[in-house]
Amino acid sequence: MSAARHLTMVGPLPSADDALGASGARPRTTMADIVRFRSFMSSGAPAGDDPVGSALQRAGRGDEAAFAEFYRHMSATVHGIVLKVLRDPAMSEEVTQEVFVELWRLAPRFDPERGSAHGWAATVAHRRAVDRVRSEQSARNREEVESRRADRPHDEVVDEVVDRLDRSRVVEALGQLTEAQREAVALAYYGGHTYREVAVLLGVPEGTIKTRIRDGLIKLRDLMGVAS
Repeated sequence: MSAARHLTMVGPLPSADDALGASGARPRTTMADIVRFRSFMSSGAPAGDDPVGSALQRAGRGDEAAFAEFYRHMSATVHGIVLKVLRDPAMSEEVTQEVFVELWRLAPRFDPERGSAHGWAATVAHRRAVDRVRSEQSARNREEVESRRADRPHDEVVDEVVDRLDRSRVVEALGQLTEAQREAVALAYYGGHTYREVAVLLGVPEGTIKTRIRDGLIKLRDLMGVAS
């Protein structure tokens, strides 16, 4: 049976107001709550003496009406456990539905000799709620990391150091070119002039300028160890 059909069959979840109480205050876990929870966990009463366990066993054999009965017994308890962990009514209703879908799927595995159906359902509910808290926290952590990366300012200091380093290497390499090569390369690549403009400025044929610049760049590449 599909999860949607289960949730339609068993009826609506208890409202957030029901879970919180008439005053709207969030329930506090008392010592009595802890004692009852431990009692649920340690109880090994036969399913025949336990209507919740009996309903769960019948549900495990595919009895949908029995699962509806189990839901009526356990819906408020499961929702209350989830709400105490999540502190979010809307999310708690969603997780409570997930718990009952999981309980239907796992019902055939229920063994009354190992504990009560009440305690077993409570354990599944608490585990689901804790898993959701961890999942939500992990998602928030990932968002924070991505946000920090996006907001990180561009490292201008590093760029400036690298730029200065490259410039110093270029200046050093330019010093090893011939005067004619250095003059032509400087005008073309630092002055922003075209081959023709460099030729006019230096009073040298354009073809000669192209050769000087080409030879000068090849030598610069070799001196700076740049792969071709």
